[in-house]
Amino acid sequence: MSCATIMVNPVPPFRLDLTVWALRRRAENIIDRWDGRTYSRVFVLDGKAVELKVSQVGTRTRPRLRVIATDSRLTRRGKEIVSTLVERMLGTGVDLTRFYRLAARKPELGDLVRRFRGLKPPRFPTVFEFLLTAFACQQVSLALGVLLLNRLAKTYGIAVEQIGGRTCAFPRPEDLSAEQPEALGKLGFSRQKARAIIELSLAVKEHRLDLEKFTELEGDALLEQLHALRGVGRWSAEYVSLRGLGRLQVFPGDDVGAQNKLQRYLGLRKPPNYDTVRRRLAQWGDYAGLIYFHLLLHGLAEKGYLS
Repeated sequence: MSCATIMVNPVPPFRLDLTVWALRRRAENIIDRWDGRTYSRVFVLDGKAVELKVSQVGTRTRPRLRVIATDSRLTRRGKEIVSTLVERMLGTGVDLTRFYRLAARKPELGDLVRRFRGLKPPRFPTVFEFLLTAFACQQVSLALGVLLLNRLAKTYGIAVEQIGGRTCAFPRPEDLSAEQPEALGKLGFSRQKARAIIELSLAVKEHRLDLEKFTELEGDALLEQLHALRGVGRWSAEYVSLRGLGRLQVFPGDDVGAQNKLQRYLGLRKPPNYDTVRRRLAQWGDYAGLIYFHLLLHGLAEKGYLS
């Protein structure tokens, strides 16, 4: 198969392995795949499924990424789109110099930052995808949320057939907008979540809602727009702000998993509530969300996922 190759130069330091694990969260994730050396994902570009394979060919301090696309006929614009996707999802353009300087003065969590130096803040490729990710993970374990997303991709995502098997892209709004709640219910989604997914998909497909404009909003204006969507509460809004929009000052304080990780790492007697989380992380200012990603990696390391 002929392919197109694109080179990306991340702002150092950078580690692909750590960043990919912060993005995929669980080994069971079949959308964002990692084999120990290469990150793979299927995207739909101009209506066609294209697989991207990303590997790090430089060092942590002099990083360089090789991106291979399974479409040798990518136009210049297509290559620009691929580069933008990689930069957005893997945070390659984010300069964390100020964050590392701050961490050097913070003994409480500074060692956590030093351990995972090279992690960049990942984001999902579209706000639509991450809203659906938030819906799937609401009030259930992360393992179940990832399972629901896998089922959604297998059922509705455009697929690429390969020697090693079939891989699927994340569904687009037009792939889901005509479905009925009962169909998503068969995949394990509650009726409320199914309605939220279908309603959002239809609004985007009919151009009544431009989710990418959310990237231009800040503060209360952003929260107001997010809360206006069916199924979005405080946890979802903060989760989307961090993982979907790259707002690094946001630590999802209602995230039970994050509360538990913070409790274990700091040796607290009980899991911190929302207000306690905000107080403990106030010293990190614009970088509280980065602590969220570092705690996630710490939890994955405890389970033996990180080499």
